[in-house]
Amino acid sequence: MTSRDWIADREAVFDRDAFTCQQCGDDEPATLHPYPIGDVPLEDAVHESALVTVCEVCFNALEPSLAAASIESDALFHRVRDATRLQGETISDLAAFASLSTSLPATLESARDDGTEVDSDDAVSEYQHTRRDVLLAIALVDARLEELAALESAVDSDVRPSLLAFTETATALQSTLIEAVELSETVVSALERCHGCFAPLEEETCSTCGLEARETADWHDIGGSIAFDQLFATINETLQDAAETTDTLTDRTTALAAQLTT
Repeated sequence: MTSRDWIADREAVFDRDAFTCQQCGDDEPATLHPYPIGDVPLEDAVHESALVTVCEVCFNALEPSLAAASIESDALFHRVRDATRLQGETISDLAAFASLSTSLPATLESARDDGTEVDSDDAVSEYQHTRRDVLLAIALVDARLEELAALESAVDSDVRPSLLAFTETATALQSTLIEAVELSETVVSALERCHGCFAPLEEETCSTCGLEARETADWHDIGGSIAFDQLFATINETLQDAAETTDTLTDRTTALAAQLTT
């Protein structure tokens, strides 16, 4: 993603993020990079809502290193543990994002009724920030899993089945997490707002940032209104599916760790 030629207002992104790496929290990095997250349009300018600030170290971590021909058990163990830790943090970020998304309809309606635009602006800003956090976390886990998948042929044959089981389960969990993100973004599309920059939606594609709106047709009730309760229930079910997959992943991580540390 980062290798393609795209245009962005780097300073606007850095200023919004207080010149701080949004992954590790370094507020005095020597080098800053804008990193694209989510469904970024493939051409022209990338809107600041689809970019996050990262330092040089985290930028490199988001680009998987696939060149290793072999790897020691200790190094593999640390990579597996790091991937597991990052995925656990991603689930926490996602739970916060889902909670914010499902609260938006009531928050915006209350703001319209009471004229409390400041509260509404705060809710939108928190939604945007948390969305960027969870998408960055997912991208980082994807990079770690790509590395582990590339190393399957480099590990001992007796370890390979356990590593494969771990990466397959972790990849399945990533798919569930992405599904939960997209469902949470659908809440915003149902409010006729862009799920990325939150600009008003007049067409299927946002005229401000270029994102395509999430499909909402499946969530209309008989009267044509959005059945938010049904959408919220599906988001919760997806999060529960993620929790169940996490239990399986924990078992497979433990089995792999036992092999790597004996």
